[in-house]
Amino acid sequence: MRIGYIQFSPILGDLAANRKLVRERVQAAPPADLLVLPELCNSGYRFPDPAAARACAEDAHTGEFTRLLRELAASRGTSLVSGLCERDGDRTYNSAVLVTPQGEVHPYRKAHLFLDEKDLFLPGDLGIPVFDVGEVRIGILICFDWQFPEAWRVLSLQGADIVCHPSNLVLPGLAQRAVPIHALLNRVYVVTANRIGTEHDLTFTGLSLVVSPRGEVLQSAAADREETAVVEIDPRRARDKSVTARNDLLADRRPELYGVITSDGRGPEPA
Repeated sequence: MRIGYIQFSPILGDLAANRKLVRERVQAAPPADLLVLPELCNSGYRFPDPAAARACAEDAHTGEFTRLLRELAASRGTSLVSGLCERDGDRTYNSAVLVTPQGEVHPYRKAHLFLDEKDLFLPGDLGIPVFDVGEVRIGILICFDWQFPEAWRVLSLQGADIVCHPSNLVLPGLAQRAVPIHALLNRVYVVTANRIGTEHDLTFTGLSLVVSPRGEVLQSAAADREETAVVEIDPRRARDKSVTARNDLLADRRPELYGVITSDGRGPEPA
């Protein structure tokens, strides 16, 4: 299987220009089974207020951006994962969609909102699902979701082979250091597709990467220029959870000890 990222700079508020950019970059990409694009790829990121975000939001299934992704996925024979400013009725979400060559559309809504996103979007309400694409299971996290190990483990427990991670990262180097550790601890492939450029007071950090289930960085991008990269992987490596001959990453878990994770996270007061 061939998977990769497209790292570039969407234009804030210009939906038509972003569709053109995505069309050109997907069409120019090497042959791939799965390509991941950045967070909020249809719209740009640094909205000044909720009204500006809503003006760029589209239906995840019928909007023009998703229709473009379906066209590109079918013509290229490539599954695409892209960030999307999503409208659902009167609600706005920071979302992503997985679009297959067969025309299937699977949305995910960002669970953990970063900084001023809390003023613009509602937190995701679709859970943290895994989607079957042929013989491969794909999960999605968006940008700041990387900070929460619980989300990665939920995907691993559901059998994810690949975690797609559309991002607009601005904290220098943090996620790019953490993602290989999450991949190793959960034995999954990860594709982080970050963006570059600046919007108002934010500078995006690039450094997109593809990581193996052993935490090996298989491909990485520069911090400040557009890049597309595709690497060949064996998804079966993500299904081997053995650590030693007598230890298994998932089978050796002790869920009865982890109850605090699903509480408020504070644990008991010290004696």
